[in-house]
Amino acid sequence: MTIQPYRSTPIFDEATLPAGLRVSHNTKAGVWGMVRVLEGRVKLTYLEPTSELVLDPATPGLLHPEQPHYVEPLGPMKMRVDFYDRQPEG
Repeated sequence: MTIQPYRSTPIFDEATLPAGLRVSHNTKAGVWGMVRVLEGRVKLTYLEPTSELVLDPATPGLLHPEQPHYVEPLGPMKMRVDFYDRQPEG
């Protein structure tokens, strides 16, 4: 059985991506997120522990509860974030 998100953000592009997602923020306690790139590429930076991933439509980015992170568009892109109450599968 596939875990379904309980909420998703709107689809953002490089112009509509909110400023709050471009600076350090984190998911709430008990909430996992999955950054899903629909077109283009996005850099996901984790702050604890520090690492970076380049996401594309074939590579989503998992966010653990309370994990500080931010995203940065790498040119034209479309993305959304899905939220789960337990850890989703890729």
